[in-house]
Order: sequence, then C-alpha cells, then structure tokens
Amino acid sequence: MLTDMDISSRASLKNITEIGADLGLLPEEMMLFGHTKAKVELSVLQRLAGQRKGKLIIVTAVTPTPHGEGKTVTSIGLTQSLNVIGQKACACIRQPSMGPVFGIKGGAAGGGYAQVVPMQEMNLHLTGDIHAVSSAHNLGAAAIAARLFHEARLGKTEFEAQSGQAFLDIDPNEIRWHRVVDHNDRCLRQIHVGLGDNNGPEYGSRFDITAASELMAILALSHDLADMRARIGRLVLALNTQGQVITAENLGVAGAMTAIMADAIKPTLMQTLNGSPCLIHSGPFANIAHGNSSIIADDIALRLADFVVTEGGFGSDMGFEKFCNIKVRQSGQAPAAAVLVTTLKALKANSGLVTEVDSNAPNIHVPDQARLEAGFANLNWHINNVARYGIPVVVAINRFATDSDAELQWLMEAVNASAAFGCEISDAFSQEEAGAIALAQTVVRAAEIESQFKLLYPDEASLEAKLSTLAEVGYGAAGVSLSIEAKQQAQQLTALGYGHLPLCMAKTPLSISHDPSLKGVPKDFVVPVRELVLHAGAGFITALVGNVMTMPGLGLKPGYLKIDIDAKGEIVGLG
Repeated sequence: MLTDMDISSRASLKNITEIGADLGLLPEEMMLFGHTKAKVELSVLQRLAGQRKGKLIIVTAVTPTPHGEGKTVTSIGLTQSLNVIGQKACACIRQPSMGPVFGIKGGAAGGGYAQVVPMQEMNLHLTGDIHAVSSAHNLGAAAIAARLFHEARLGKTEFEAQSGQAFLDIDPNEIRWHRVVDHNDRCLRQIHVGLGDNNGPEYGSRFDITAASELMAILALSHDLADMRARIGRLVLALNTQGQVITAENLGVAGAMTAIMADAIKPTLMQTLNGSPCLIHSGPFANIAHGNSSIIADDIALRLADFVVTEGGFGSDMGFEKFCNIKVRQSGQAPAAAVLVTTLKALKANSGLVTEVDSNAPNIHVPDQARLEAGFANLNWHINNVARYGIPVVVAINRFATDSDAELQWLMEAVNASAAFGCEISDAFSQEEAGAIALAQTVVRAAEIESQFKLLYPDEASLEAKLSTLAEVGYGAAGVSLSIEAKQQAQQLTALGYGHLPLCMAKTPLSISHDPSLKGVPKDFVVPVRELVLHAGAGFITALVGNVMTMPGLGLKPGYLKIDIDAKGEIVGLG
C-alpha cells in the first residue's frame, strides 16, 4: 500500500471554494489561502443564527498504545461514509502541533485513504493559528517582564507619573504567565530570566509547548471574537504583593493579544480524500489541556450539516471526559452519540500480559486469545465510561491487515454483549468511504436515540470534591491525594472566587490511572495531585497529576530525522 504522503500527493483535489459551496458557505464567507484551504468568516454564524442544528458525534478510544488506534482515521472515514450514505456530514478536528510532528507521534491528518489533504499543509503551519497563539502568549509574558522592570526601576510615584498607568506592584515570585514555543524542547522546562545588567529583576520561569497555552484553550472555547476578547482580559498573569490577581486587562495587554489572534479565531476549511468538508481549529493536547477542537468550528458545522464528527484526544478518560465536563459545559452542545475506537493490537497491549518493551515487538500481531480476552477489560471499561455520560456508544474496530478473522469475530461478539449500542469493523484506512459504511449506518441509528447526557459533577461542588469524583468515578481510583502546595492552592483559588470552575486533569494518557505502567483496568491506586493551575480566561482549573510535563522532550529517534525536501521541492517523510 502507498504511504500516507504518497496517497495525499497523488490525490485529485477540488478547489476549496467548491468544498465550501457544497457545505453551504457563501463566497464572501471564505478567506482563501491558495486552492486547498480557506478561513471561514464568523459572519456565517449570524446568517445561520436560526438554522436547525445537526447531530454531534464524538469519537474517542481505548487507552492508547505505541501502535496507534486510528481515532482520526476513523473520524475522517466516518465523515466520508456518512456523506456517501446520503447524510450531509462535516468533520471538525484539531490542528496538529509541530511538537509531535517532529517528535514521535507524527502528524494528525488521519492516514491511508481516510485523511485530510494536502496532509503536509495541515501538519506544517496550516494558516498560522498556532504561531498566532505563540506570539500573543509571548507578548503577555514580555509585557509582564517589562512592567516588572519599569516599576522596580522607578518606584510607584515616578512610574505612575511618567507612564500614566496604575502601579501593579507585581510579586516576582508569583508570576503565573510564562512563555511558549511550538516544539518539544525539554531544556526549556525550567529557565531563569532577567539575567545581566539592566535586564532584571531576575526570576524563575519556563517554556510550555504552545498547545498547553491558556490562549489555545481560549481559542477552542470562545463563542465569538467578543467572547475571546473578554476571556483574554480575564487571564491571570501574576499576583501582586498583597496576593491579588493581576489580569491581562489590568496590564493593558489584552487588546493587543486579541489583535494578534483576530484571524486565528476563524476555523480553516479543508477536504478529505473523497471531498468531504473538514474544519480544522485550535490544537490543545488532551494530556495537558482539554484536547478538543473549537466550539466555533462545531457551531458552524452543526448549522450546515446533518452530522458533525469531532474527536477527543487519547482515551475516553482524557479527551472525552474533558469534552463532556469542560467543552459541553461551555458550549451547551451535548453529543448525540459516541464512537469508541479500538484495535486487536491495542487490547493485547493493554492486557497486562505484555510488557512495555514487548508491546512494540512483532508478536503483538500474532493471534493470542488470552491476551485479547484480558485486554477486553480495558475496552469494556471505556464503554462503561462513555455510557455513564448518558449517550449511546458505538465501538469501531479499526482493522489492520495482520488481524485474525477469528479474533475479530470474538471481539465483535464480546462488544455486542456489553453496554455498547453496537459494534462495526472499520476498513476506512484501506478502503476509503466504502470501508466505513456499516459504521456510518450504525452511528445514524445510535444518534436517533434520545440522549440522556449528564455531567460527572456539579459546578457548586468544592474543588476537593471534584478531584475526588474525577479520581474515583472518572478513573476508578481508591482516592486522591493533594500535595501541601495543591491543598493551599485549592484554598486560595476558592477564596479568590474560582472554586466553581471545572477541572482539567493533566495526567498520563497511557493508563486510565496516573501511572503509565498500570495497564488494563487498574484498581486500588491513589491519584497524586501536585499542583492546581488557574485558567480563568479558559474557564477551568488544571490539576497536574504525577510527573506529567507541559513541555514534551524529543526522543532518541525523533520524527524530524525522516522529514526532508526532494529534488522537486516536495516535502517527504511526513506521516
């Protein structure tokens, strides 16, 4: 079979204006970036304000493994097949970060014959949204440093006289806004700034990856430009020496930060291999952020299509949980159904009968009923986890060429005896839209059921109660333990009036628990919360669990080793 890159480069693409017109966009509602992508103007929401909305389908997965479960492949394949069976469908997915593209995970355009094209344009820069987020974020960091410098240099009276601005009295030890870059770079996890004459005061800082920026979360959760402007104004950048919050509005930088992101708020329209529309917008990771594409993209697509297929990052304990408890809380748009992606290899790797070293070995492809049955417990946990939110769940088995027919049959029977609405094998990777017809038909039937969507915890619960609920109900833990610092932060955040916010758990995606070595369905573990981080503009509080990092590092054999330009000027090695 051809590589993803070969398939993308050989594809016969429609002009993006034709894709937009078929979706229902007017010419003036598309800002063109060449022939293959266009920004969608938010004026379309005003034009379609009274339009009936379609049904939202959320795609999630079992606990991820090194083999790749094919969640984006399934999302794109399902969208293509829904259009083939007569349902007008649009996909809404996140923009890939260059960190994973050049690191280990690779791109995020799907794969095989179920991908967004041109895949190289999607995986590298696209229309510049992530760069805009980086620039706006770093402007906020520079503004804090500059204000700190000038206030320390002049003192209160002289500063106010010369600048015409209020003296903020920033505490250098309480600066909450650091810097970001869209690359994996572990040496930037801890830095010291302000070194040298006339550059201080000195203080400790760090870089996060841009996907972890609160501005990325704001981009994903805003309803319109005015909402984004208000959210950026609420960003808590630091505390003053009296322990009071200093916001981007207080600093006077919120307007400029918004101006940098004025075009980034517009989703980017692209197409799949069969010409189905796809809106790409925002790129928050699901392990350190909320892991879903934007409310705006969903809203536009829902007013133009019968079905909108979106996805949450990693397993259902990660992006799906955050989709429900963070995104739906703010959008008010509950899903009609969920698709849970699994593979035979994923279940064997999650069986607990295979070590992390062995999980990459060739024998993971070999039929092994004992491993499969043991690994089914992980899938069953995720089925029940999705079902607890009150929506029907369809299991999609993403088929690989090495899969055993007997094992596939056993798995389908096991799923059909579970709490799942149904189960279908997906061959979208190798057979394009024809490979997911049965899945599309089953999803349509599932979406006809009246959803009984419910949240995991109420707004009014205390932060400690929300953490306990997420750990015990959301992960099956025995409990949660807060560090001394986290306990103090919970008290402080509650006193400052932020206790009503939902939680965004930043933990490993490689286990339902906090420990990546605990496979299958872990029990009797306690979730260690080391720190609570306020994201007032995005509207949630992040709980940092275990040793999860907000700045990834490059591995021994990073993906950039394969990426190059050939003699024709074409990018090679992406996938």
